[in-house]
Amino acid sequence: MTERWYKKAVIYCLDVETFQDSDGDGAGDFAGLTRRLDYLARLGVNCLWLNPIHPSPDRDGGYDISDYYNVHPRLGTLGDFALFLQAADSRGIRVVMDLVVNHTSDQHPWFQSARSSPDSAHRDWYVWSEREPADRRQGIVFPGEQDETWSYDTSAGAWYYHRFYRFQPDLNIRNCLVREEIKKIASFWLQLGVAGFRMDAVPFLIERTTPDGGSGDKDFGFLTELRQHVQWQRRDALLLAEANVDADQIAAYFGDSGGSANRLHMLFDFLLNAQIMLALARQDPEPVIDALRDTPAVPAGSQWATFLRNHDEVDLSRLTADQRQTVFAAFGPQEDMRLYGRGIRRRLAPMLGGDQRRLRLAYSLQFTLRGTPVIRYGEEIGMGDDLSLPDRESIRTPMQWSPLPNAGYSAAAPGQLVHPVVAEGAFGYQKVNVQAQRNDHGSLLSWFERMMSTLRECPEINTGSCAHVDVPTPPGVLVHRADDTAGTILFVHNLGDQDALVDVSSLDDIAESPTEMFADRDYGDIDLAKLPVGGYGYRWICLRREFSL
Repeated sequence: MTERWYKKAVIYCLDVETFQDSDGDGAGDFAGLTRRLDYLARLGVNCLWLNPIHPSPDRDGGYDISDYYNVHPRLGTLGDFALFLQAADSRGIRVVMDLVVNHTSDQHPWFQSARSSPDSAHRDWYVWSEREPADRRQGIVFPGEQDETWSYDTSAGAWYYHRFYRFQPDLNIRNCLVREEIKKIASFWLQLGVAGFRMDAVPFLIERTTPDGGSGDKDFGFLTELRQHVQWQRRDALLLAEANVDADQIAAYFGDSGGSANRLHMLFDFLLNAQIMLALARQDPEPVIDALRDTPAVPAGSQWATFLRNHDEVDLSRLTADQRQTVFAAFGPQEDMRLYGRGIRRRLAPMLGGDQRRLRLAYSLQFTLRGTPVIRYGEEIGMGDDLSLPDRESIRTPMQWSPLPNAGYSAAAPGQLVHPVVAEGAFGYQKVNVQAQRNDHGSLLSWFERMMSTLRECPEINTGSCAHVDVPTPPGVLVHRADDTAGTILFVHNLGDQDALVDVSSLDDIAESPTEMFADRDYGDIDLAKLPVGGYGYRWICLRREFSL
């Protein structure tokens, strides 16, 4: 069904300005991205998630927006964007864009109007206090870079609320005009041809904040309104949300108390992500098993979005202090690799020491767990990071296309690039790039293409159930299965470095004709009573199919 296309998607996240420059000005653009669509189609991507593309002062990676109805002139024009959408559609690629409406830039005309006078038509579009709020230093999101959530504006003669940086004043979701404007923004881009939105900071967006300390009450009704609105505009429109919340709050983001899936279609699975990182650090699958068991089930029609890395830091805030230190020790041992006391600002390849076996194991695990996989640009070639850049910018370097100057990303002088390319060390662009891996059958890029092609043959993974297979296993080995009306697939992943042997003969009764779909090596004939898996190895075995392959 077209309205459930997201369940069978592979979502590729990119920042247009760091993907491909077409005109030599040092910034990627829509024309450059359009030229790279065939690469993405060959990879197996069928949905693109674009980081913010709007005009912005760019003080927070474009997440400080000053005009919701246009594109940043550095990226091109609305006409260029329309041509890009048309080209993507012709290749079967849907486009999802960031919807950042928890806050605006302080340079947005709405805020400039709001601060100009208490009688401004936009005054109540933001959250104000005549007196200094008692909780002005509570709810800090960026420790060390932010010391308050209420700031005084001399022009307005009042305090304004900002959950994030002071140059990002929060919109007032209690104002019906703000709610209608958000719907209008969504309508504008849906009519242009986008397939939906990745919604930024949703728990903060629906927070009913008041100057007297009232910031805990959430307006879930707005999510219901927005879902109804976007689906009137486009029947198969998607709402994919960033909502890093406790397990007992998750159900309310998907739907109302009656169990109806009438709010967000998808949520990023932050709970699972942290447990995967802990499992990889310990080389022990128990954290993943716990996550599969403890995370609440989602309503029918809803879906998780799985990821290993995104455009921000690895968020370990939901681990215990001891667990967090374990992951830090394994993947972020140096202080400059960490961020905000809770995260790691590195890409996965350097986190795993460039070990191709562990990288492939990690992505195989992600792609076989419940939900829709999301990958960040450059993960398919094992790009590295630049820790000399501040904060999150370390993982936002340009795509590495070739060993040519600037990694083939731009013909501009190096000093003109919006971000410098990774040029030194094991992950420098002369060693890690698309061109070098394109015709190498053993490369990570070729491996990704094969894995994503295999995924399309295994509908059970994305649309079926996902469960741990509770059988005795050697240390480090995870066995799980995916079941759907189409059949059953068994997965074995070895998080340790020692070869192992697993007995899954308890599944003999459903194993009609076991077939190896994907594996790290040729394991020969399949014997479920003696199933070998190599160190850092993985196996996808189809046990049952309702039709022959």
